Amino acid sequence: MTIENAPLTARKMTDPLQLRAWRLGLYGLCHHWGEITDVSLLERVVAWEEAERAKRSLERRVRDSHIGRFKPLADFDWKWPKHIDRTIIDDLMGLDFMREAANPILIGPNGVGKTMIAKNIAHRALLAGHTVRFATASELLGELAAQDGTAARTRRLKAAARLDLLVIDEIGYLSYDNRFADLLFEVISMRYQQRATLITTNRPFGEWPEVFPNAACVVTLVDRLTHCAEVVQVDAPSYRLREAELRAQEKAAVRAARTK
Repeated sequence: MTIENAPLTARKMTDPLQLRAWRLGLYGLCHHWGEITDVSLLERVVAWEEAERAKRSLERRVRDSHIGRFKPLADFDWKWPKHIDRTIIDDLMGLDFMREAANPILIGPNGVGKTMIAKNIAHRALLAGHTVRFATASELLGELAAQDGTAARTRRLKAAARLDLLVIDEIGYLSYDNRFADLLFEVISMRYQQRATLITTNRPFGEWPEVFPNAACVVTLVDRLTHCAEVVQVDAPSYRLREAELRAQEKAAVRAARTK
């Protein structure tokens, strides 16, 4: 077969614009590339199509991520925590951990901003073109446990394994039976050294046997999570409680002004 008769995919395209059109799936256009006379218009058309597809892709991935509403990291009061390594957070926002399939783990008491930080990292990953899923531990494990039959559960597990970034929020707030522990172990094992998993927890790893009592897989689960981990300790009083107190003070000041 001569190069003239070979399929278009076998040819070496030297025109960058044609390559862009090919990546968009505009195969008919590429086959008649030599007949195009108005290249400037074509360049605008290709750019419009790229922009529209990028927009739709982002909208779809944001919807599928279930990330929900969150405060931007710019609103985080870095002076409030007694201890937090801002340098690590900045590095995580750069997403290098995803290329390394590392697992960021945010550990700290309730209400200190772990979920806020996790959602900001997840959103940055979405903007970078990655597939993301955000779920609490209860949501994720409940969905898996509710699948009717092994085949359906396996499909869900494989879908979770394919995600570029999986965020599991609030591990440690509830206790789970052995079945849920086994499901979490399967998720982490399938993603181990392949994809990044971000965890938030209010329990140090030494207390995880209390979260999954009598589960034989807990030691191995923690081992696989921490093998390639970036652990961030957040030590602070409850930020939510502080915000509630500030709102109460503001309302009290308004009421006092009215009485005057």
